[in-house]
Amino acid sequence: MVSISGEDKKEIAHIDSPDSSSTDAAEKGGFQQRYVKSEAEKKLVRKISYTFLPLTTAIIMVQFADKSALAISAVLGIYQDTGITGSQFSWLGSIFFLGYLIMQLPNQIFIQKFHIRRYLGICIVIWGAVMMFTAMGNTFSELAALRFLLGLFEATCLPCIYLIVPHLYRREEQTFYFGVVTMCQGVGSVLGNLVAVGISYMGTRRGITMWRWNHLIFGILTVVLGILCFFFLLDNPRSWMLRLTEEERRIVDSRTEDNAVVKSSKIDLKQIKEALVEPRLYIIAMAALCLNMQNGGLLVFSAQIIRTLGNFSPTESILLKMPGGVASTIFILAASITARRIQQISYTGMVMCLLSLGGVVILAAAPHGGAKLAGYYLSWAMGGAGALYAAMVGTNVSGYTKKVFYNCVLVVFSTVGNFIGPLVMLERDIPTYKTGMIVYCIGNAVAFFCFWAARIIMARENRRRLADPPKEKTDVSLGLTDVEDRNFIYKL
Repeated sequence: MVSISGEDKKEIAHIDSPDSSSTDAAEKGGFQQRYVKSEAEKKLVRKISYTFLPLTTAIIMVQFADKSALAISAVLGIYQDTGITGSQFSWLGSIFFLGYLIMQLPNQIFIQKFHIRRYLGICIVIWGAVMMFTAMGNTFSELAALRFLLGLFEATCLPCIYLIVPHLYRREEQTFYFGVVTMCQGVGSVLGNLVAVGISYMGTRRGITMWRWNHLIFGILTVVLGILCFFFLLDNPRSWMLRLTEEERRIVDSRTEDNAVVKSSKIDLKQIKEALVEPRLYIIAMAALCLNMQNGGLLVFSAQIIRTLGNFSPTESILLKMPGGVASTIFILAASITARRIQQISYTGMVMCLLSLGGVVILAAAPHGGAKLAGYYLSWAMGGAGALYAAMVGTNVSGYTKKVFYNCVLVVFSTVGNFIGPLVMLERDIPTYKTGMIVYCIGNAVAFFCFWAARIIMARENRRRLADPPKEKTDVSLGLTDVEDRNFIYKL
């Protein structure tokens, strides 16, 4: 049992008594009626967002720019400066995700044991320092070790943010805010490219080549953000930063009941075992792996793919990369808004998978030129699908340890996908990268059917619960999982 304050020990009812619309509710995203916020609650949500989002979005944007700095380095002179080969460059892209993967198990423990704001802040400072040390790397082995460390500490970021969002927002709000979080990665791509364009005009200054300046600048910026995160990241709806009134405290209690998320420092092994026997866990894991193979490959090789489309200078290649980040941002935002408006996470995700599949098909089949470039931009619809899988976990898993575990599995398989992605972009396939494109097409198709399968499983359970609802309401202080809480209705 989770121990919390007396104010939080109130009852929660996720569903009303059954009526003739129960079956419809099971199929229409798990909602029987839309919650209408009071003006006071709307004001509180704005206060939370104004406090949480600016720093959080900055962290995610810079995190993505740090991660993708290697791709930009390919056209800023890293090959010539260090003497690495194309195969070694692929391994530098993949080894980042090996560190990312190894960190997930200890990260799951640390997230529950430590204060999230401080823990994440320390990790951000460390990976910022690693970015700066990367600018001093001269050999493949040095760069590989530093990329591994970068992945190790960046691995803490998204799992922390994915846990904070369900603490701060109601379940019906979370799809949009998970979208905002994921969208910032696309914005981070644009930010990284803009800085790289400026650096490309600098040339070598003070004996430091362009790709090294890129790592130095973002390393310093990352350290600053880590310090701000340590002191000012909002990770609790009752934080001193919100300066809550008594009325707002009561609203926060009500929102906590709706979220069914109660933080606990105790790792509940029973909740992990429950997750391990759920088919839904493996469906989401497979989808994350398949989508992120494409993400990893295009992230590392994007600048090189674009450069093969014409006789572009390094600056022009970087500029042509930027619409990819914009496209990713637009697809994620469109997917999040659409899913929230029509109350259908899975169907919206399936459409995103089809759009991404179309983009990869164009990349594989189109000749050089504008059509191939359009296919590259369209392929970033995968970002919208990825955001909705994160939202599916955030809104449909309860029990604190179980939620942490699901997020861990999501990130682990995303990382494996990102690790595999660059490795299927074979040097012998330049400039078409045919093998990689075939693998990514299969990945999009698998992710499409995973959305469909997860929806069927959750809709079937919704029908059972709505047909025979419990007589007792749920006490949120018990920290029940979505399986234990028969009042819990899945959002489809």
